[in-house]
Amino acid sequence: MSNNTVILLFSSPDKKGIINKITDFIFEFGGNIIEMDQYVDRENSIFFMRVVWELNDFKLTKEQIYEKFDPVGRLFNGRWKFYFSGKKSNIVIFVSKQLHCLQELLWRYELGDLEIDIKAIFSNHLEAKEISKQHNIPFYHFPINKENKDEQERKESNIIKELDTDTIILARYMQILSPLMVNEYPNKIINIHHSFLPAFVGGNPYKQAYERGVKIIGATSHFVTEELDQGPIIHQDVIRITHRDNLEDIKTKGRDLERIVLAEAIKYHTEHRILVFGRKTIIFK
Repeated sequence: MSNNTVILLFSSPDKKGIINKITDFIFEFGGNIIEMDQYVDRENSIFFMRVVWELNDFKLTKEQIYEKFDPVGRLFNGRWKFYFSGKKSNIVIFVSKQLHCLQELLWRYELGDLEIDIKAIFSNHLEAKEISKQHNIPFYHFPINKENKDEQERKESNIIKELDTDTIILARYMQILSPLMVNEYPNKIINIHHSFLPAFVGGNPYKQAYERGVKIIGATSHFVTEELDQGPIIHQDVIRITHRDNLEDIKTKGRDLERIVLAEAIKYHTEHRILVFGRKTIIFK
């Protein structure tokens, strides 16, 4: 893909002529479309679209694109946002003691597989301090208990703002963020957790799954909302378990799945492939 592009994410009530008007706008000013996908939610009559075009011969500046597109978007009572190439997403990662998801993200980050710039790693424990140092990423230790949780989160929030953070990643962070923090970053906090079939609640879910002889375990990555683990789902996957798998085998398979699912969810998010609609997501892969 060209390194001088713009991405348009667009949604509106479904009407005739939306695709025609948007592509005409791009053609009128000399744009070359290199990706386009659309979807209509028939039940709610909502149109969704993602289109990418090159800016090399485009006749509008970035500022003019907003101005000139405004009448097109308003014609369909739409909601839209533009994302320009060359700007990586500023990321802050929260992690506790388990580092497998963090290590996966750091590996992909160094390979250049993710369009992100990791600004800092926050943790309520010290396990991630050394790996942060190895990767030259600032590490912040915020030990948390019932008495200091609000104060520590305020400190975290201040640093997050100073770093001009676009997205917060909970890479097996074993604390619940306050509603204040969650609502300040709507659809910009991504979490990962296990998904068992059947579901197990409470402590030590892998042990419960092993004792019940589950045949499938999974992982789910989703946007964080006030309702615990109920935010719009970004990515999921499953892996099969057999009677030959012991408890450690199941844990290993679960960790592998979690790190891959989280990395894929972040990739979709930072490549601007996701439109959130209510409690659901539309993902243009």
